[in-house]
Amino acid sequence: MFVDAVRNVRPGRLPIYEHIISTEIMEAVLGRKFAGLAEGDDSDLREYFRHYCRFFRKMTYDTVSFEAGIVDVLPATGAIMGGRPGPVQIRRDFENYPWEEIPGRFWAAYERQFEALSETLPVGMKTVGGAGYGVFEISEDLVGYQYLSYMQIDDPELFADLYGKIGELMLKIWGRLLERWGDCFAVCRMGDDLGYKTGLLIAPATFTELILPIYRKIIDLVHSAGKPFLWHSCGRIFEIMDDVIDAGIDAKHSNEDVIAPFDEWIERYGKRIGLLGGIDMDRLCRENPEAITDMVIEDGRRFRCKAGGYALGSGNSIPHYVPVAGYLAMIEAAMRLREQEAV
Repeated sequence: MFVDAVRNVRPGRLPIYEHIISTEIMEAVLGRKFAGLAEGDDSDLREYFRHYCRFFRKMTYDTVSFEAGIVDVLPATGAIMGGRPGPVQIRRDFENYPWEEIPGRFWAAYERQFEALSETLPVGMKTVGGAGYGVFEISEDLVGYQYLSYMQIDDPELFADLYGKIGELMLKIWGRLLERWGDCFAVCRMGDDLGYKTGLLIAPATFTELILPIYRKIIDLVHSAGKPFLWHSCGRIFEIMDDVIDAGIDAKHSNEDVIAPFDEWIERYGKRIGLLGGIDMDRLCRENPEAITDMVIEDGRRFRCKAGGYALGSGNSIPHYVPVAGYLAMIEAAMRLREQEAV
């Protein structure tokens, strides 16, 4: 059902979807501490993923969300969090950076996780995810957000070469991921936050000239493997949405009511791509469970009627600070909507 939603086909049963769910939330719902098992041996790791997958099955998801972050294995990582420059500032930094080591670092960190996940996926379930972090986010970590602007002016050739190298790196990782683990995935996704509440974090021309061509190659690679492609990006990104849709994305996730109500996303793009989420995180955090359930039933019914492919969930993710009761109230509403449709 979730794959239908991503392909912008109305599913026979309302699917639900989350980009990321904190393991603290999972542990609270399951009544079982298991997050620490991820740091153990192979047996511990399999046990970790058994609980991880059990959570998604218990909450009636069609898929298990999981991705392995490229930024997390970059040498001298951390600039994406702000406050300092990244390891690449000038041409010498770029030439001396250990680009060739990164795919090996990625697989050393994550191959055991993909193996354990593949062994513990429940019957009938597959994964949605892939290699986490997008093109722009990787550049933020390598350079630093404000320092990217300096580089673009001071050394535009280096700025362009940086994105070219990021593209090469991502295609290497995605290529092996699909070759080795493609059977585990129902949907592949990439998250690349390109905006904030009032606009883009990067000039539209810069995006279309340097980042969009990499998107096209990754999307084509995913499609050639027979998988639909889901794009997650936060912010007010309407200026580039047509370009990204033309590049071949099948569905889009992430929205905030303060940017635009989800109905506007459906009106603008619902005939062209699947749209996921719709339930604002702020409301999940601030309102009482009864109000959340009523709100989600009302909004979810409307979104399902208006959109072609739609999966219900939060507008962004379920981090540790979302009240467990608020999250469960949203899941309860989804179940009630399914029951109402079945009558």
